[in-house]
Amino acid sequence: MVNVIKLRKGLDIKLAGAAEKKKIQLKSNGKYCLAPTDFVGVTPKVVVKEGDNVKAGDALFINKNCPEVKFASPVSGTVRAVVRGERRKVLGIMVEADGKQEATDFGKKDVDRLSGDEVVNALLEAGLFGYINQLPYAVVATPAERPKSIFVSALRDKPLAADFEYELEGQELQWQAGLTALSKIAKTYLGIGARQTAKALTEAKDVVVTAFDGPCPAGNVGVQVNHLDPVNKGETVWTVEPTAVLFFGRLMLTGKVDLRRTVALCGSEVEKPQYADMLVGEELSTLLSNSYDKNRRVRIINGNVLTGTPVTGEGYLGAHTSEITVIPEGDDADELAGWIMPRLKQFSVSRSYFSWLFGSRKYALDARIKGGQRHMIMSGEYDSVMPMDIYPEYLVKAIITGNIDKMEALGIYEVSPEDFALAEFVDSSKLELQRIVREGLDMLRKENS
Repeated sequence: MVNVIKLRKGLDIKLAGAAEKKKIQLKSNGKYCLAPTDFVGVTPKVVVKEGDNVKAGDALFINKNCPEVKFASPVSGTVRAVVRGERRKVLGIMVEADGKQEATDFGKKDVDRLSGDEVVNALLEAGLFGYINQLPYAVVATPAERPKSIFVSALRDKPLAADFEYELEGQELQWQAGLTALSKIAKTYLGIGARQTAKALTEAKDVVVTAFDGPCPAGNVGVQVNHLDPVNKGETVWTVEPTAVLFFGRLMLTGKVDLRRTVALCGSEVEKPQYADMLVGEELSTLLSNSYDKNRRVRIINGNVLTGTPVTGEGYLGAHTSEITVIPEGDDADELAGWIMPRLKQFSVSRSYFSWLFGSRKYALDARIKGGQRHMIMSGEYDSVMPMDIYPEYLVKAIITGNIDKMEALGIYEVSPEDFALAEFVDSSKLELQRIVREGLDMLRKENS
């Protein structure tokens, strides 16, 4: 019987534009770009040159600080450009697909007979190890630092998040192969939602299955780590998103790298919100073409509305992106009396509007902050939406002041920026909490290196 953990703290933001469980058939334009910035904590060293021919699975760049960690090309084709920014920072490696999708053969694996070291080596060789993150610091894992446990969360509960059960359909064998491979490395925990019913989740083998019942952010892997196996100083836990488990399973069963994801095109500005199969790094124009009114001011988000990154229509699918969200920008709004005007169609956590009387209503929120930065108000706002055994307001203050001793005492080792996404949403002080937490983690990592 699956153990159930009930969570009461959190907030479900009901947004309009959820993706219907139908798939759009896309025709790729052959343009792909793998961005090192998608892999936090990696210092990239490009190992290809413009004009090189690559196969799917061939390395495009490596982690300079850990050269055995390579990052695989999603397609076969020709390297067209190495895109650089300020101070020659590598922003992406562009590959033009040849349409053949030839893949390097790394050999099929019998996961039941593999050791943990053999699994790690297989992922390193195929350029997939970089899809594993670690706590502390919420960065790409280091293969030399073996974890005490591994966590996978199959529950996506952020606003308009893609349904992993839908993505999982027809890929149950790859899923189980990926879970079994991870279980060879360390004890593996699988977190699912209390309402998820797919047997591949509820009856998964070789892992400890735990159901989480509660509002967002119950699906955050950091929340699940906090409740099942908290991270203390000197300990390491690996975290893997569910689609990456499918990547690993495909590698084990076929011997080839297949970075195909099922992505939700969603948001109140999308005319027909649906799903589509895309490769990591694929140009978003193939998905966004004719999907929304180009005459309207919109914000396109590579990811979900809480943790995603704003992009243009010419952006590329992120390595960890499961949804592309399109919402109103809001910079052309002209409202009488601004926020103080009573209204029925606006969302308010504090029930400032009467819209809370309509419990089932879905909202078309725009990208405006609706306020300005001000002094921190110690009101318990953060704690009300964070079901973790930490003091979030005091932790944020310790990070801002650079007090490393207090940061450690207040639990920074077990948090990641996404754990503060809802706190940032409800924050009446309008602080960029995810950025602040990221800076604090980087500061601590540098101090301990």
